[in-house]
Amino acid sequence: MSDSAVIMLVLLVLLLTALIRFQQHATEVFGAAILVLLLSGFIGTQDVLRNAANPGLATLVLLVLISYSLEKTSLLRRISAYLFTSSVQGSVVRTVGFSALASSVLNNTAVVAAMLNAVLSNKKVAPSKLLIPLSYASIMGGTLTLIGTSTNLIVHSMLTEKGQPGFAFFDFTLVGAGVVLAGGLVLLICSRCLPAAAIKQEKTTEYLLEAKLQADSPLVGKTVEEAGLRSLDELFLVELYRGDKLMRPVARYDVLEAGDKLVFSGNVQKVLSLKQFPGLQLFAEANGLATQQLTEVIIKEESAIIGKSLKESGFRARFDAAVVAIRRDGGRVSGKLGDITLKAGDFLLLATGPDFAGRHNLSKNFYVVSGIKPDHMLSGWREKLAWWGFVGLITVSVLTDVSLLTGGIFLLSLLLFSGCLSVNEIKRRFPIEIWLIVCGALCIATAMNTTGLSAAISSFASGALAAESPLVAFIGVMLLTYLLTELITNNAAAALMFPIAFSLAEGLGINTMPMVMAVAFAASASFITPYGYQTNLMVFNAGDYKLKHFLRVGVPVAITYLLVCIVLIPLVFPF
Repeated sequence: MSDSAVIMLVLLVLLLTALIRFQQHATEVFGAAILVLLLSGFIGTQDVLRNAANPGLATLVLLVLISYSLEKTSLLRRISAYLFTSSVQGSVVRTVGFSALASSVLNNTAVVAAMLNAVLSNKKVAPSKLLIPLSYASIMGGTLTLIGTSTNLIVHSMLTEKGQPGFAFFDFTLVGAGVVLAGGLVLLICSRCLPAAAIKQEKTTEYLLEAKLQADSPLVGKTVEEAGLRSLDELFLVELYRGDKLMRPVARYDVLEAGDKLVFSGNVQKVLSLKQFPGLQLFAEANGLATQQLTEVIIKEESAIIGKSLKESGFRARFDAAVVAIRRDGGRVSGKLGDITLKAGDFLLLATGPDFAGRHNLSKNFYVVSGIKPDHMLSGWREKLAWWGFVGLITVSVLTDVSLLTGGIFLLSLLLFSGCLSVNEIKRRFPIEIWLIVCGALCIATAMNTTGLSAAISSFASGALAAESPLVAFIGVMLLTYLLTELITNNAAAALMFPIAFSLAEGLGINTMPMVMAVAFAASASFITPYGYQTNLMVFNAGDYKLKHFLRVGVPVAITYLLVCIVLIPLVFPF
C-alpha cells in the first residue's frame, strides 16, 4: 500500500470518528473532508465541480423538490382518516400498509407528519399502538423503489459516477416487498407489546406557559386565590418569579406584585383563557405578536437553536415568531420561558408573524405539527396536476429511455409555471445537507481511486478473501453498514460504505450489484432507538413512549429486516 493510500485510510478513520462524535453535524464534517482532500492534493477543484453536478445527485435534488408539491396535496390526510377500525390488529395492518406504500414514492418524514394528527385524534385505537409501527413501516416502505428514500438515490448517484448504468426504478421492489411483508408481520405481532392505554389529552397538550403581570393590572395587590388564578380550567399555576426569586409551590395566599412572572402548566388549548385577566400579558405578546393563531412545532435534532435559550437564540428575529409555551416529553421543564435551554424533540407553541411561513430556515429547524399550512395547499386542477404529473414522470421513466433527470427537469418546470411550487418554496426546501454529504462522498471515492486505496482494498479482497464465499463479504458489508447507520446517520453510512463495498466486489471478481444493494438496504435500517431517524423521534415525542418500547419492537424488526435482505438480495442479484 502506497504512502498516499495509508494517509487516505487514516483520513477515512478520522472522518468516521468525527461523524460518530458529531452525529448531528454530518454536513459540516463532509464539508471539512472536501477541504482536507483539496489541501492534500488528493482531489482537484475540477473533481469537486464534477461531483457536485453528478447526474444522480441532480436527480435526487429534483425528486426532493417535486415531492414537496405532493406533500401540499390533501390526499394523504384524506386517506389516513379511514385507516382505523375497532380492531387494533386491523388498524395496525392498514396503517403499516398505507404508510409503506406512501413512503415508496414520498419522503417518509412527510408521510409520518401527514398521518400523525390522524393517528393521535382517532377514537378507536390507542395511538401508542400505532405510532411506532407507522414510523417503522415508513422506513421499510422507502426501500420499495429507487425514489423511496434518499439513501437509494445516494447509492444510485455514486454507482453512476463509477460508470455503471445505475438502478432502474423497480430494481429495489422485490427485496423491498419481502422486507415490508416480513417486517409488517413482525410489527403486527410486536404491537401487542406496546402500551394499550390511550394517550391522555392532558399528556399530549400539557405545556409550560408564562405570563407577566403588568403594573396597571387590577390583580396587583390581590392574593392568588382572590385573583381567581387557583380555579383555572385545565391550567395550574406552578411557579412565580419575582425578579430573581423563585416561589414554588405558589400558595393561595401569596400576594401578587407588578412585574411578577407567572408560570402555568396544563392544557395549551386553554391558553387564551389567561387573556380574560386584565393586565396579564403572555410571553409571546411581550415580543409583539398576537396569539389568536398558534402554530405547534417540534425542534429538529439538527436545529441551530439546540443548547440555547430563547433569549440567546434570537428567536423572534430569526423566525418572526415568539414562543407561547413549551413542552418536553420524557422530562420536566421548569423556569422562565426565555431562560429554558432548548433540546431536540421539544414541542413549541408559537405565535407567528406575517413573515414566518416565508422564512427559509423553518424546515432546517422544525417539524411543523399543526396550526399552519405550507405557503398554500394545492387543490382543484393544481392538485391533480401534481399527482398525475408525478405518475407520468414515473411511467415515462419506466417505459421509455427518458431518464428521471430529464423528466424531472420538465416536471419541475411545469410545477413552477403552473403555480404548484414557487421559487421561495424551492429555496426553502433545497436539500443542501444531502447535496453536500453526497458531494463529499463522491469526492472521497475519487480520492480513494487517485491515492490507490480502492486498488488496495480490491487487492486485499482478491487475496485474503479469495478463499471465502462472496456471501461472507456480502454479510460483512451489510452488518457494517447497518452498524454505521445506527452510530451516525443513514445518508452518511451509505456515502462512507459504498466505495468500500464496490472495491471489495471488484477485488473478489463478483457482480457489484449485491454489494451495493447491501449498502442501500442496510443504510435504510434504523429501528433500535428513537434518535436514529427523524420519524422515530417524531413518534417518540407524540406517543409518550420510553426507550424500552423501541427496543421491544425495534430489535425483532431489525433482525428480521437484515435476515430478509441477506436471503433475498443474493437471490435477486446473484454474485
